[in-house]
Amino acid sequence: MRQIKKFYVRTYGCQMNELDTEIMVGQLEHRGLTRSHDEHDADLLIFNTCSIRDLAERKVLGKLGQLGRRRQNPNAIIGVTGCMANAKKESLFQKLPHIDFILGTNNIHDLNNVLDEVLATGKQTIRTDDQFSFELDYLNAKRENKVIAHVSIIRGCDKYCTYCVVPYTRGPEVSREPESIVEECRHLVSQGYKEVILLGQNVNSYGKDKPECSCLFHDLLYKLDQIPGLERIRFMTSHPVDITRELMEAIRDLKSMCEFVHFPLQAGSNRILKKMHRIYTVEQYLEKVQTLREIVPNVSLGTDIIVGFPTETEEEFLQTYQFLKEIEYSVAFLFAYSPRKGTPAMRWSDDIPESVKEERLQRLIQLQDEIIAKQRQALLGSEVEILVEQCNFKDSALLKGRTRCWKNVLFAGDASLIGTLQRVKLHSYSHQTFLGDRVV
Repeated sequence: MRQIKKFYVRTYGCQMNELDTEIMVGQLEHRGLTRSHDEHDADLLIFNTCSIRDLAERKVLGKLGQLGRRRQNPNAIIGVTGCMANAKKESLFQKLPHIDFILGTNNIHDLNNVLDEVLATGKQTIRTDDQFSFELDYLNAKRENKVIAHVSIIRGCDKYCTYCVVPYTRGPEVSREPESIVEECRHLVSQGYKEVILLGQNVNSYGKDKPECSCLFHDLLYKLDQIPGLERIRFMTSHPVDITRELMEAIRDLKSMCEFVHFPLQAGSNRILKKMHRIYTVEQYLEKVQTLREIVPNVSLGTDIIVGFPTETEEEFLQTYQFLKEIEYSVAFLFAYSPRKGTPAMRWSDDIPESVKEERLQRLIQLQDEIIAKQRQALLGSEVEILVEQCNFKDSALLKGRTRCWKNVLFAGDASLIGTLQRVKLHSYSHQTFLGDRVV
């Protein structure tokens, strides 16, 4: 009979996947297993996967294919979890007959039961529910960071953007009970955590699936702000439709709320936004940005943008380019369109040549680099508040942290300062990281 003593987990994709991995690691260590960071030294290999882009899937399939051809431990159990598990289901067994189990995003609570079944029967096992319905053991998650913790508040998505697989891999929106979230955050503070990052495919929808609970996203923020010792709260990611004035006022009024909002645009053309099913116009989007900047003048904005969506014209791309130039985001995740099987956008021909997509993408990247360079230059000489996260891995005499607006900063200091708030005067920058001196 196969036995497992050590496990290895590799995570692909977003912060939600990282949190799911931490929950699974907690389950496995509670089972008595030891984590190994060497896949060749483990009896159990888990690949927590991402399906958001074709490249992410191909990386996982390539890695799993290699394991099938070159397994150093033929008795090792191999499992696939995450979005690919829900997207591909049993077809993964056909492509990769050497894997032992498939566990969907809505089933990670069942990890140990699935392992028991594989060990007892030796048969391939699959769990891929379409909807999340079980509370997870967040309190025993094995967290990598000791200062900042990810906290899941809502899972799934109901927006059904035509290019996106998330509603099909994570199911409809399901909000956690506010009392459970507050309890988890209190527990984290008692363990020494100073910052929480609230996670969801669309955190702004929090509570709308449970009208009887009468706690919307901004209400939750007010509850969390009252927790003694919780220095900072962030959230990601957002949908512009659900960014409300009440949320903007909470960011302004609550001491713990960081002044950074991920405000994904996706495209600067109303026609393309309609094809994407983003359910807002560029005029509505811009009005919300202007309102947010009036209420929170020092706010920094992040965005996602896709170029080369089916039928996008050069004129429509230039509208997106102009939006990027006008709004001046502090953070921008820029992508060329990648068709995803099973999404509504697959009904349209991927008619923009790859060379055109790449050329448009590079133009946006160059513009964003210019915007960031100007913003960095403007910050030189200023004093900022830093939450110290860790020693710099290249030079332990330097400490690393972030500003409230998500800027990376390095400064000289002792490791005893990790987990504290420090004032730092910025004097220079290297690539995307500021360098500064601690203000004593």
